[in-house]
Amino acid sequence: MADFSIVARKGSIAPEAELDQSSPIRILPGEKMSKSVRWDETRASEIIGAHASLDGAALPVLHALREEFGFIPDDAIPLVASALNLSRAEVHGVLTFYHDFRRAPPGRHILKLCRAEACQAMNAPILSRDLLAKLGIDWGETTPDGALTVEGAYCLGLCMCSPSGLYDGEPIGRLDAAKLEALIQEARRS
Repeated sequence: MADFSIVARKGSIAPEAELDQSSPIRILPGEKMSKSVRWDETRASEIIGAHASLDGAALPVLHALREEFGFIPDDAIPLVASALNLSRAEVHGVLTFYHDFRRAPPGRHILKLCRAEACQAMNAPILSRDLLAKLGIDWGETTPDGALTVEGAYCLGLCMCSPSGLYDGEPIGRLDAAKLEALIQEARRS
């Protein structure tokens, strides 16, 4: 049987390069998560206009707004609805259906923890519960110091490295309490 190593880039895994013994997963350089910027209705209108002519424009528009601002505030709903000839209820429905559309500014860092079956079988519910209790927040919330937002994800495709997560868009496998503590400390330092 071949010995495969795991290389992660933007959420994918592939049997490629050799790993060092201390790390269960090697992270390749990739794009960092966009940082939240102050809501600007004029800039939002420009973004909406740039995507409004696409087929099925609601998702591309909302993704572009999230990429620019880090979140999609209530003020965006009437802008998107008007530009796309949709009702406010339709836009609200899309925003609340998809987990990646947050309605408030995120923390400086975002930790997404897998909540799917493979990670559940490998102690993720207990790790998550303990982490959230330690931080004094719930799923989707941000620590009072604004350092870290913790969100759930439903399968990151890293089942072989369960429990897994994403920290600022970079995959992390074989999470344990020590790794989570290191992530908290890193988030608070920067």
